[in-house]
Amino acid sequence: MAAVASRADRESFLRIYDYFMPRLCLYLRGMGTPESMAEELSQEAMLRLWQNAAGYSPGRSALSTWLFRIARNLHIDRLRRESGWSSAPVDEIDAEPDRAACTAEEFADHVELQRRIDSLSSVQARLIRMSYFEAKSHQEIAGELGMPLGTVKSHLRRAFLRLQEELGATP
Repeated sequence: MAAVASRADRESFLRIYDYFMPRLCLYLRGMGTPESMAEELSQEAMLRLWQNAAGYSPGRSALSTWLFRIARNLHIDRLRRESGWSSAPVDEIDAEPDRAACTAEEFADHVELQRRIDSLSSVQARLIRMSYFEAKSHQEIAGELGMPLGTVKSHLRRAFLRLQEELGATP
């Protein structure tokens, strides 16, 4: 990153791009962004990295934290433009960056989990995503999908057991 900031080193930038671009796309898709929009927002985040490389301070955060925060902010800006959100009062805004943002190991675990979820049946994968990533209750899922509550619970239980088995955890 120092080479990008000081010399506008394209080779260094391309290494950063090759590493982070797919991860940014995955991160944004995980937040519910359609694939084409996730790619566009990721491109914009990488452009901002290039343009503002001198503004990055390794003492304040990891490069991944800085870059994922840019992508997150771009995502929020897009949502606000599309849905006409009202702005939050200034005292509710968290001025301190999220230090708990994704480390490389956490991101790798997340990618592996996403891959495992994708290997489930489409119904089970959808239910897992709605329950764990969208934080919906079983009752909300049943209502939204028009499924009996017991069916939702049994599908989730089987999916969870399969994920535990595949990840080598004991149920």
